[in-house]
Amino acid sequence: MRIARVAAWFLAGIICLAGTAGQALAHAAAAKAAEKVVQNPENEACLGCHGTEGFASPAADGKMRQLHVTPDKFGKSVHGKRACVECHKDITEIPHKPGVAHKVSCVQCHEALWENAQKENKTQENARLGVVVEQINKYMHSIHARPNREDQSRTNATCYNCHEAHYVYPKGSDARTEWRLSIPNACGKCHAKERKDYAISVHGKSVLGDGNPYAAICSDCHTTHDVEDPTADSTRVIITRNCGNCHADSLKSYIETYHGQVNTLGYGYTAKCFDCHGSHTIQRVADPMSKVHPNKRLQTCQQCHKEATNGFVTFQPHGNTQDFGRYPHIWLASKFMIALLAGTFAFFWTHSALWFYREYKERQERKKRQHVRAEALPRGQGKYYRRFPLVWRVAHLIFALSLMILTLTGMSVFYANTAWAPVVMNALGGPRAAGLIHRTSAVIFAAVFLLHVIYFVVRLGPRWKTFQWFGSNSLVPRWQDLWDIIGMFKWFFNLGPRPVFDRWTYWEKFDYWAPFWGVTIIGFSGVMLWFPEQTASVLPGWVFNVATIFHGEEALLAALFLFTVHFFNNHFRPDKFPLDVVMFTGAVPVEEFRHEHRVEYERLVATGEIDKYLVEAPSQPMTTGSKILGFALIGFGLILLILVLIGVFGAVRAAV
Repeated sequence: MRIARVAAWFLAGIICLAGTAGQALAHAAAAKAAEKVVQNPENEACLGCHGTEGFASPAADGKMRQLHVTPDKFGKSVHGKRACVECHKDITEIPHKPGVAHKVSCVQCHEALWENAQKENKTQENARLGVVVEQINKYMHSIHARPNREDQSRTNATCYNCHEAHYVYPKGSDARTEWRLSIPNACGKCHAKERKDYAISVHGKSVLGDGNPYAAICSDCHTTHDVEDPTADSTRVIITRNCGNCHADSLKSYIETYHGQVNTLGYGYTAKCFDCHGSHTIQRVADPMSKVHPNKRLQTCQQCHKEATNGFVTFQPHGNTQDFGRYPHIWLASKFMIALLAGTFAFFWTHSALWFYREYKERQERKKRQHVRAEALPRGQGKYYRRFPLVWRVAHLIFALSLMILTLTGMSVFYANTAWAPVVMNALGGPRAAGLIHRTSAVIFAAVFLLHVIYFVVRLGPRWKTFQWFGSNSLVPRWQDLWDIIGMFKWFFNLGPRPVFDRWTYWEKFDYWAPFWGVTIIGFSGVMLWFPEQTASVLPGWVFNVATIFHGEEALLAALFLFTVHFFNNHFRPDKFPLDVVMFTGAVPVEEFRHEHRVEYERLVATGEIDKYLVEAPSQPMTTGSKILGFALIGFGLILLILVLIGVFGAVRAAV
């Protein structure tokens, strides 16, 4: 039997060498000689014909179809140890039966092997096979797997259009490196124009001209198996991320811009790498043909910003906060904001921690705060002191709501790389809708602030000469505030009694004046970013880099301060916990007022003016509604705080 099989292989080889013209007759002779001998042939038998150089067969269109397989190359491939008939399942004997379809399904073959590995619990040994099946699943949803528009009977591209049927090499091998360099030519069989453009690009010259295995090829940008329509938003986002596989530093600086933040959120409408640098014809920045060459940069910006002026040219889309030599303005802005955040929170978080400890210890020691004696009250106990009029309370509520919405919409972009940001952004309707909500809230916030300023100008304007700017009723800081701070720290460390305060405490004055700084920085930087064309018409483009830093970092400072320090001072310290509703009801019990602002209380009692401020206790519905509203706002604020802290810790972790 063994001698007969060898004779059949030898005969098959001679038949192949006889030439294409006599193949039909030779195959018939071979079939007769090998009848019932070469069943389920081994690879050596197949290579007896297919291993012959130039072996071909007429195809349906009359052209010769090359059927040659190089034995050595096939042996080095990942399929080299498999039998030919494992893939060519319709080939059951040599010579082949007439009318055999010669169809091979890469998909069915790999899926069947993986299914078998799962049944035999050999998935770990066949891990690579599992990866291939995953790639197949991606391919099946790709644009290549869809029916061709011109011929619905076939797909746009199948496995062997890219991989070559018999030469799929393992990663890391020299043969695979050589195959990788040929991918642009394989893609070019269908995408001829793109291949032509690519050939003259910086990537194409490096790959096709220099044979650089590390330069970008088609699949590095478009992905491998899940290739999609490049005009789709999801594809634009993916291609941009893929650029970062080689250009990591550039991607990092890009995602810190608004363009990049929106891309990180998964939206494709903002400018991507290829929108600015070009795609298939990309050149180095110094090349006059580059879209981002200084001579062409404005024209490139005007693709999106139709009214862009020369100021856009100096915008630094890849500016970073580490390189002082190249980006001094960005470096200085970043370091200033870091110092501001660090200094603010170093003081106030320490202040809050010590305050909490001191009040907690006093409560533990069962020390009771002083109560107002009944005979000291002009109208007896149970009265309330009207501390805030209605207009202040309404302004505070609008301020709080607009600021929380600003935080939600702004931080979702600022920390676009967090897991929660895309969820929030989708719920808001996307970055465009979120931007509209953000700007509307900003206008409301600014309007309340400006009306407040106008109110005080109108009220104090006529008596600005007689008003006691550093008096007890003024919110202007004075030396007494410094002594109060020192006194509080002495009390923190049990080195003195708790200070007594006038109408406004030093932390209330800070809360009042901080928005003047915050609104100025956040407001002006926000307007610059809101109207880039107008800004760039009078200012250089690098102001956008600086404005982005100021806008984001100052907003972060405001959010963290309000949801930690402000909440603690007014709600979370032991004397106030869990909620102080005075900013909603406008009134506070007289005893509490005397404890918190004894200097003012004693002055009003001494002058007899306290009568003007005494009111009845807020109604039960007012009190209940104020508590519900207060807890809702605090709950919303704490949720925002958690989201922001997740973003902060993620940014710190990434920086480290």
